[in-house]
Amino acid sequence: MFLHLGGDVVVPIKDIISIVDIASISKSKDSKEFLKVAEEEEFIVRISEEEPKSCIITEKKIKRSKKSSKEVKTVIYYSPISSVTLQKRTNFMDELHL
Repeated sequence: MFLHLGGDVVVPIKDIISIVDIASISKSKDSKEFLKVAEEEEFIVRISEEEPKSCIITEKKIKRSKKSSKEVKTVIYYSPISSVTLQKRTNFMDELHL
């Protein structure tokens, strides 16, 4: 299953670690510091020019070659879609009665 984060960005739900409201992040000194370091290390992707409403932290396991182990790549997306809406989208299939 995939989640549309806005713009042309879609990520596998299994790669999502956290969906956080931007307003709540701005209240925490530790969270602000985390995002500052992430931006310096170029882990952050801005989906659009709009003001971000949510922050989506993802990790993807990447296999380099047949003999090497998997590497974990962290990407943090700033999305113009609210965290509540994104959360509802992740639970959409759970609510279907087939």
